[in-house]
Amino acid sequence: MTKQKDKHSSGQQQDSKAKGFNNPFARLEGLRDTLPSTKPQLRREDFPDTPPPGGPERTVVRLETDRAGKEVTVVEGLGLPATELQEWLQALQRALACTGTVEGERLVLKGDHRFKLPDLLLRRGVQRVVHG
Repeated sequence: MTKQKDKHSSGQQQDSKAKGFNNPFARLEGLRDTLPSTKPQLRREDFPDTPPPGGPERTVVRLETDRAGKEVTVVEGLGLPATELQEWLQALQRALACTGTVEGERLVLKGDHRFKLPDLLLRRGVQRVVHG
């Protein structure tokens, strides 16, 4: 008789765990949809199929390390005003699912994006991309 009660009580414990009782992360599960995506988002307005005319003539893409020793991809030579650099940075961040900053006239993207970046820059209107 005691074995039947034990089986019944363990079933109740499993049901309560499924509902979120004694699970500190159960409430966070409902907020998962509000988090930003970690998947790349290629928007047509950011990267059109046909590049717009009059883009930067040449850019240099290189891999460097920051002060902490982490890899960063640097885009130099765009020759754009600061407001346009910020727009380009935000578009590239969405497309590559990474973070980055504008340092002077350089775009610094965290991580190694040397192989994905040239295609995106060409679609954005850059005439020629050089690895340096």
